[in-house]
Order: sequence, then C-alpha cells, then structure tokens
Amino acid sequence: MVASKDKKLLEMFVADRKQLEAIQSIVSLQQKALLNPVEFWAKNSMAGFNIMSAALGRGAVEAERGDRRFTDDVWENNPAFKALKQGFLTWRKQLSDWVDQQDLSEKDSKRAKLLLTTLADAVAPTNTLLGNPKALKRTLETGGTNLVAGFKNIVSDLAENDGMPSMVDKTAFKVGENLAVTPGKVIYREPHLELIQYTPQTKLVQTTPVFLVPPQINKFYIWDLSPERSVVEYLVQQGFQVFLVSWFNPTAEQADWGLQSYVEALDRASAIASEVSGSKQLHMVGACSGGITTATLLAYWKAKSTDRARSVSLLVTVLDTQDTAETAIGLMTSLELLELARAASQRIGVLEGKDLKKIFAWLRPNELIWSYWVTNYLLGDKPPAFDLLYWNSDTTCLSANLHSDFIDILEANALTKSGALYIGEYAIDLGAVDCDALVVGGTTDHITPWEGCYRTLDMLGGETSFVLSNSGHVQALVNPPTNPKASYVLNTGNHNTPEAFLSKGEKHEGTWWEHWADWLRERSDRETKAPKSHGTTEHAPICDAPGQYVLM
Repeated sequence: MVASKDKKLLEMFVADRKQLEAIQSIVSLQQKALLNPVEFWAKNSMAGFNIMSAALGRGAVEAERGDRRFTDDVWENNPAFKALKQGFLTWRKQLSDWVDQQDLSEKDSKRAKLLLTTLADAVAPTNTLLGNPKALKRTLETGGTNLVAGFKNIVSDLAENDGMPSMVDKTAFKVGENLAVTPGKVIYREPHLELIQYTPQTKLVQTTPVFLVPPQINKFYIWDLSPERSVVEYLVQQGFQVFLVSWFNPTAEQADWGLQSYVEALDRASAIASEVSGSKQLHMVGACSGGITTATLLAYWKAKSTDRARSVSLLVTVLDTQDTAETAIGLMTSLELLELARAASQRIGVLEGKDLKKIFAWLRPNELIWSYWVTNYLLGDKPPAFDLLYWNSDTTCLSANLHSDFIDILEANALTKSGALYIGEYAIDLGAVDCDALVVGGTTDHITPWEGCYRTLDMLGGETSFVLSNSGHVQALVNPPTNPKASYVLNTGNHNTPEAFLSKGEKHEGTWWEHWADWLRERSDRETKAPKSHGTTEHAPICDAPGQYVLM
C-alpha cells in the first residue's frame, strides 16, 4: 500500500500535468492574439458590441438543444432576466465563434472551444442566487430556509462526496433489499469474481443460457436494478437461463490483475455455467469495458479452439478507437497524459472509480454538475432517489495492470489488428470470431459514441447487426418496457457507415430489449423444463444472490 502522503503528492502531480495539457490549447489562442493584436481587439470589440445589443433586447440567441437552464417563463417575460440570458448566451457563442476564426489545429480548436464553453458555463447566471429566478422565488417563499438547507447540503457533500454535488439520495437504496433482488444463487467464487445463477421464472427455458459480463468499473447490478427495470428479471421472465459475473472490487493487493487474468477468470466461470446448464454453448453478453473483455475472451477461445460462444452481444462498447479524439474525453487526453495516468495507477495500485466518475461528470457539467448545484444548494432540495444514479455513485476500483492494458489497447488500437494483443501464448484476432453478433449503441452516449460502437460491425467475422437505442451510455442498458419514451432504430438493408445506417433506418417504438430477446431466442437450441435447483454437486450454491462481492 502507498502511504497516504505519497499518494496525495502523486495525485497532485498528475492533476498539475492534466491542467498543463488542458490549457495548452488556450496558450495557442493567446499566441494567436499576441501575434495579431489589432485583429484580436477588433474581434473582441465586435463581440462586446454584440453582447451589449443582446442585453438590450436586440438579439435573439437561442439556448442549445437540451439546455434546460432557461426554460422558466421569466427568462422571456421579464426584461431584466431576458437581457441577462441574451447577454450570457451571446457571450458564450462569441467565445466559440472566436475560436473557430483562429488558425489552430483541429484538435486544438475543439479542445479550446470545449474548455472555454465549460468555463463560461461555470459562471452562468443560473448558478447564482440573484441570477436564478426559480431560486429567488423559492427564497422569498420560504424566508431563506432553502439557503439554510442548501448550506447543510454543501457541508455534507464536502465531507462525504469529495466536494461534488450529490446526484442521489443514498439513504433510499440498499443492495439486496430494493436493488439486485432477482432471486438466484452464487454457485462459484474465486478471487476475481462470483458467478450467479438466477432462478427460472417460467416452466420452460431456453437450453442455451445467457452469460452476462458487466464492466469492471461500478457494480454488476446495472443489470439488476429495481424490479421492472432489471435486465436480468426481464430475461428470466422471457424464459432464458441467466448466469452473471459479479467482479471483486480490487485493492492495491490486486494491482497485478491484468486483462489476461480477467479473461482467464471468465473462461473458468463460463465453463462452469456451461457445465451446470448442460449446454456446450452460451449467449455471451458484455457492456462497456466488460464488452472489451468479452470480445477478447471470444478471440482467445477461437485461438485455442474452444467453441463455447453461440452468440455475442456487445452493448455500448467501442473496440475500434481510431476516432477517440473526436469525443469530449478524447480531446482532454494525449499519449503523454495517458502515460502519466498509467504511472499513477501503477504506483498506487488501482485507478479509483470515484476519479473516473468526476471525469465523466465534467464532460457534461451542465447536466451532471451545475443542475445539481442549483437544486441541492440554491433550492435546498434533497437529491432525488433514483436507482440508476445510486448505482452510478457505487463505484469500484480498476486494478493497475488492467488499467494499463486498456491504455495499451487504446494507444495502439490493438483490437483492430490481428496479433497486436496476446492472452498468454494466443494471438487475439477478432476477425476470427464467427458467431452471430448484436451491437448496441446509444444516440446520446458521450462515453462510447454510437458511431464508434458501429465500427465493430467491420471487425467481427460472423453475421453482425446493429441496434441504435434512443438513450445515453447507461440508459441504453436500463431501457425497460415500462419506459414510455423508449425507441430504437434498425436497418436490415445494406449499409457500411453510421450515416448510411441512419438514412434508411426504421424507427421502432418500445425497448430494444424485445428485439434482443427475439434475436437470442432465434439462436437458441430449443426449450426444456426449467431446472428445479441451482448448481451441481460439485458447484453447490454458496449463498443467495446478489452475493458478497457486490457488498464490498
């Protein structure tokens, strides 16, 4: 274990380097301005004039689609607030437009624009009491008790949430009581994982089981949230036998766990699922980093002639990382920064999930930070009781070697190249994976953009189809039939680009889960009577689901 002081110094060093990388593009902007000061001041004078015109009601800059900060009628009906809104939106737009006019590299331009608009949003009038009509109204109605409650929330978040505004009321949920409650048994346990076999809920079941592989960051119960919002519950109610992996939350003692050890652990667990179910093949399912691990496992099986995959479903998973720089997170990284992150996790032993959560939050600050700043601190409300947000806050660590392996894959785009990655003595070639595959992306996913997920279609050797869900990274998984806004797009014709997929894609109302269940059923052998017990004599039940690892 690294001493607390040593760890803190290392974290500060990495943070400083991140700041240097982040402001590099701003420095480029400053250099452009100094080299041509006349043009710089002329453009800024014009920007100031436009802002003044907007503040006087002569402009009509609209908020971006999805921006909920100015939805209150006061922003249009009250002249003072309308001027404030127009002044801010015009200033924000002028910053972005000015960057576009500079002679910068494409990445520097995008990075600078992202940073400047993020800084602008931090000082938005809606983040202040006097500039937020809803907060002002609440203060007058309550005599300021909302501000007292907000101060208490600030103190609580400083003490218990690393100074970030809380997104969820953590007292409303408990794993095993109102989350992860689908009945099942842990039938296998080893250092890396527990294997859960879920109890059938139909008289007949498909003989080909579903084997679920969660991401290594966060707990497994994204697959088994509240009743009627659970993927696992839905699958067993559709007549599937379901096995699921629950990862151990690593500490510095497990720093040497790398991709190979995780793939080998999945190999052992899936062999047990096959033995217990009596089926030689499984429907393999992986999401996000779990999808990367699952795809690697299938290529490992092909290399050593193991025929255990009947199909594979890869959900919100990017295997081809060629356009990572086009994403928000890609703009904030570089090879140097990745190496610093690797050095930090190698020294400490793990990459902490709470740090990743902060990074992802700052990629969408208006939605994931400032909205909670307003509700928690200005309005004085308690955070909402929402199962998905509770899961998101229940982070785990990533072992240092697995983190390093993922960086290697990202840097080299290794999964697109046969033999660029090895598991033991076996070269990984995703093109050799010839089972049928279903790839799922989310329209508003900012972590694994759906265009990146789509490129998986060219990487696998079997028949591969794509489903586009109307949702973000996590909502693409948690998209139950009870969601009235659920929809998805299919395209059964010929297409080889995301644009071609969309142009003639057919929109379907409802959840893609229904399409998925039909797809799995078509690739299953037959139905048989549901087993009356869990495990086998050799792999007898150890404890009830959700097991012990998820509670650690």
